Amino acid sequence: MTAAGRLTRVPIDASALIAEVSAPAHGAIILFLGVVREVNDGRGVTGIEYSAYEAMAAAELQAIASEAATKFASSAVVIEHRVGELALEEASVGIAVAHAHRGEAYAVSRWTIEELKRRVPVWKREQYVDGTQEWVDPSGRPATGMSA
Repeated sequence: MTAAGRLTRVPIDASALIAEVSAPAHGAIILFLGVVREVNDGRGVTGIEYSAYEAMAAAELQAIASEAATKFASSAVVIEHRVGELALEEASVGIAVAHAHRGEAYAVSRWTIEELKRRVPVWKREQYVDGTQEWVDPSGRPATGMSA
């Protein structure tokens, strides 16, 4: 069983994630990439800065990967989350899941991203085309009192 969760400051390598979960027993590999998009809540975005309580975030990413592998009897789950400054279209999170069957692989991937959003102490500050910046709650709601 492969179960890994980690933070990274370098671009996420989708091919490397797939290679990490590949094995002859796996009939399905799901790759999820969350990328920086150009508009959020009707506001033009130029980039995002991710920050984290790194020791806790890394431990929680690892715990989620291990829980997912156990809960869904999956042979392989790998999670990477970026920290630092990201431009439009850069991947902020990558999740690779391998399982013998596609239905379970999709379920593992969905559960993993939802748990990550709920549990991992990673914060994002969106940078807007008008030059302003704003911290955004991980659930997607604007964080009150945290504009910069």
